[in-house]
Amino acid sequence: MARPDKAATVAELAGKFRDSNAAVLTEYRGLTVAQLTQLRSSIADHASYTVVKNTLTKLAAREAGVTAFDGQLAGPSAVAFITGDPVEAAKGLRDFARANPALVIKGGVLDGNAMSADEIRQLADLESREVLLAKMAGAMKASLNNAAYLFAAPLAKAARAVDALRQKLETEAPVAGGDVQDVTVTDDAEAVPASVES
Repeated sequence: MARPDKAATVAELAGKFRDSNAAVLTEYRGLTVAQLTQLRSSIADHASYTVVKNTLTKLAAREAGVTAFDGQLAGPSAVAFITGDPVEAAKGLRDFARANPALVIKGGVLDGNAMSADEIRQLADLESREVLLAKMAGAMKASLNNAAYLFAAPLAKAARAVDALRQKLETEAPVAGGDVQDVTVTDDAEAVPASVES
């Protein structure tokens, strides 16, 4: 490859490192072209899978400020540049590696942080972003419903207490024409029947 072509390849790879929110380094020794095509299509919604030259990738990673692949670029290498959901891309790579043991996940980088192969497998075990967002929305809705109930409860309790007091007063109210006398209260707080004149 001529020098300008190498520089263009390094610039292209550096751009992919910068534009992706994650990248996973793999070794694909022993995979057929058909298997690589199948892998590319299985992760196409979240990542692009690129077979790379180690020396040029080293230069591109350094240019992009990625140090996660230092010392790992050996053998036939390919990088999954993830621009979509990192969890779904990691699941796609993990599932493909289970079915095709020739694919070896070596490491990766997520939001500038280096990740080991085990950490990528743990990432693959997480639920997808959509599921986590749905769970969070459900928890928030439950919290809002609970808060609304807590705000409404004292008002409802007060209304029930007023209603109970009203019913109690209605049942204890004197019956008209009964033998209860009208009572007048004087300044000395003595109750004097209204019919008695002072």
